[in-house]
Amino acid sequence: MKVCEKIKFMRQVKELSQEQMAEKLGLSLNGYAKIERGETNPPMPRIKQIADVFEMDFMELLNFGEKNVIFLTANENNNISHISNGSNSSMDLAHELEKSQLLNDEKDKEIALLKRIIELMEAKNEVTT
Repeated sequence: MKVCEKIKFMRQVKELSQEQMAEKLGLSLNGYAKIERGETNPPMPRIKQIADVFEMDFMELLNFGEKNVIFLTANENNNISHISNGSNSSMDLAHELEKSQLLNDEKDKEIALLKRIIELMEAKNEVTT
């Protein structure tokens, strides 16, 4: 799932309009709509800001619906200095264990989010019937 699709999906789950999102992000409606349509690739700080609006972790938003894990290392100025897809064969066992624990934590968060989505959809169905 593309980031723009995840953002649109989460906005709908949170029952926010594009206008509300644009206002919360300090963007024009057209500027925000371009992000959702994938016409604009938002910078990482903007994605973090969007994740904050959704009350979720930055990486949780990026990894939502994904099976891959990407590790980003940033310096104090938030410049990305290293990107790894986790395929580095020289990782030691402690790092692998930590990675597994993080994956489990992310799965737990995703399960909780999916349960919330189900609750919202059921509530919406009750209202419409």
